Amino acid sequence: MLPPVVLVTGAAKLLGREIALLLAEQGWRVAVHYRDSVEEARRTVADCSALTPGAQALRSNLGNETAVRNLLPAVIEAFGQVDAVVNCATTFEHDTAASFSFAAMEKHMRSNTGAAILLSQALHTHISQRRKRQPEATGAVVNLLDQKLRNQTPDFLSYSLSKAALGAANAVLELTLQPLLRVVSVSTAQQAAAALQPVHPATTPATHHA
Repeated sequence: MLPPVVLVTGAAKLLGREIALLLAEQGWRVAVHYRDSVEEARRTVADCSALTPGAQALRSNLGNETAVRNLLPAVIEAFGQVDAVVNCATTFEHDTAASFSFAAMEKHMRSNTGAAILLSQALHTHISQRRKRQPEATGAVVNLLDQKLRNQTPDFLSYSLSKAALGAANAVLELTLQPLLRVVSVSTAQQAAAALQPVHPATTPATHHA
């Protein structure tokens, strides 16, 4: 059997890259999503493939609904299947109550909240279809939130709203997409990797930190 496949959004650099490397070390084939960071994505693919062969990079603008809806089918075409999605990609632009605008809020909501919901929906459909030939198939979605939800500051208002909305959506998705999908929210790379262990418990614990 081939290793399981995980789509990590925003995996070219920073936290997304760390999550991708942790999961590759645990035995996952990683679909490295990126938007503009081409060279960083290539480097992450190479580093993930050195741990578990088969990583590939896929480009998508998560602020565009059509692009988001096309992303998971592209991963399935490249890998043959998808077992999990880690929603890490984030629009993070500064605003405050004084500079807030509908445009800023919508931009953050599209990529930080809406994209995660659509990818969860798409994975649920994929797992449901796989069940016809693999009755035991299950999947998982991990949504990265932010400690700002517990320790509020007066800046990055639209970003904070989008993460709060994702937290609320996570609870609804958890209720509606089970038992085919586990849906969890976390705040760190290590928590994200640990959250996927029940999906494929045969994978080994990670020891690498990017």
